[in-house]
Amino acid sequence: MISRSNIRQLTEEREESLSPYAVKSKSSLGRLKYEEPCPIRTAFQRDRDRIIHTKAFRRLKHKTQVFIAPLGDHFVTRLTHTLEVAQIARTIARALNLNEDLTEAIALGHDLGHTPFGHVGEEVLNKLYYQGFRHNEQSLRVVDCLENDGLGLNLTWEVRDGILNHSKTKIDILGRDWGEVHTLEGEVVKIADAIAYINHDIGDAIRAGIITEDDLPPSTLTILGHSHSKRINTMVSDIIDNSWAARGEETMSRPTIGMSPQILEATNTLRDFLFDRVYSVRSAEEEARRAREVIRALYEYFNMHEDRLPPEYSVGADEVERRVVDYIAGMTDQYALRIAEELSLTGGKTK
Repeated sequence: MISRSNIRQLTEEREESLSPYAVKSKSSLGRLKYEEPCPIRTAFQRDRDRIIHTKAFRRLKHKTQVFIAPLGDHFVTRLTHTLEVAQIARTIARALNLNEDLTEAIALGHDLGHTPFGHVGEEVLNKLYYQGFRHNEQSLRVVDCLENDGLGLNLTWEVRDGILNHSKTKIDILGRDWGEVHTLEGEVVKIADAIAYINHDIGDAIRAGIITEDDLPPSTLTILGHSHSKRINTMVSDIIDNSWAARGEETMSRPTIGMSPQILEATNTLRDFLFDRVYSVRSAEEEARRAREVIRALYEYFNMHEDRLPPEYSVGADEVERRVVDYIAGMTDQYALRIAEELSLTGGKTK
């Protein structure tokens, strides 16, 4: 008989039909602090819900993906990027019979620690803060320490591992320095992140007039397709085909999530094209200069005026610099610009 008291157990029983390489929620390595299981949701479903209800997740809608404070309504934000990653990752996980709930939780949490102004903001904080700054580590700090009034979300080990190890800026997809995630679900999110940003950043660059469709390397169009949807479909289908062993239908050593050499080469060619023609160009323009100025000014000001930090960042065992970094990293683009203007930290209007 199905009742509220055993819904979770029924879901966990259904998970037994997943691939032997999938992580079953009842086999999770657990949380930092023990909690009684939810009677309705599995551990990974519970993690997903906790992430969605955070303030950090809501703020993603006003954080830059690539283009700082774009004028159009259709440019990708950090939130829409996150949702696209989750959609792509879930599609792959479902096809490979992996744990879709774990995959979704990692995808939704992977960018919670991203700064305002995208990677420009990350680069500035990395230079300013003596311990350095990496958004994947900050994402883990958000879920472990900063959310829930400083108590953290107490997520499972598998979700935390996927969040920490998703990042690979300027590293070739599946290259030598790609790094390791300890679950196949985490590997799926990592490659889905690359598929998402490559394709939506091309769309945004075309929308912004920086490139045209004709500027894309011809070989990649021939191999991957001449439209946004065709390129994503080609990449996703290829990943599924080349990762089919993850379904566990044949006995073998632990499989990996991969791509065919031809599709991988074309995907990395597109990625390199974006770094050469879009990301490097944007970093030299006025919006990026202004963003750097704002981040530096805020960092210097709040380190000198600890008393002006919001209450949730003004107390705690962490040093002042660490709390200032947490505060700035959590800001949206417009909030950072507004605070800098209100404090008269930049030369003239900031917006």
